[in-house]
Amino acid sequence: QVQLVESGGGLVQAGGSLRLSCAASGRTFSSYIMGWFRQAPGKEREIVAAISRSSSSTYYADSVKGRFTISRDNAKNTVYLQMNSLKPEDTAVYYCAASTAIAVVTSRARYAYWGQGTQVTVSS
Repeated sequence: QVQLVESGGGLVQAGGSLRLSCAASGRTFSSYIMGWFRQAPGKEREIVAAISRSSSSTYYADSVKGRFTISRDNAKNTVYLQMNSLKPEDTAVYYCAASTAIAVVTSRARYAYWGQGTQVTVSS
């Protein structure tokens, strides 16, 4: 089992940047596929990005490609989401999640462990 704690959210103006961090407990962080999801008010939770165990493979939602970068540091048990050129439509609660899948997966159902979420608000 793994416990996840997100940080780094906040209020930023459109065009600005934020870096989210997700710290994981336990000694097996490197065995998990990690993902970032977000949920805006009144909308379904959607995947933003995901990364493989060794960082060799990544996935990005079309809406964030070229603006967001997911990375991980297995020595620090941490996954990051660098968010640049933020837009008001990026406003949401962002969640970190861990999956025991072998390869990168994008379905919420494949992620068994979730953080509590961190709010990101982008003002226009």
